[in-house]
Amino acid sequence: MKILVNRDKCRGSGECVKVCPQDAIFLLDGVANVDESKCDFDGICIPACPHGAISFSEKKEENLSI
Repeated sequence: MKILVNRDKCRGSGECVKVCPQDAIFLLDGVANVDESKCDFDGICIPACPHGAISFSEKKEENLSI
């Protein structure tokens, strides 16, 4: 499983960063990125994003950010 960030939808609000208890999400150049080594895939960041830019993916081979 992966957490995906849709770069076209992300506006860099940082709401996902604020709610992540693992500190696995960070902003880089105004776009959210996920550090998979810290992520526990609880999905708390998904509803926190006001722009709907974060989602789960079952495929492991997909890129971290799209």
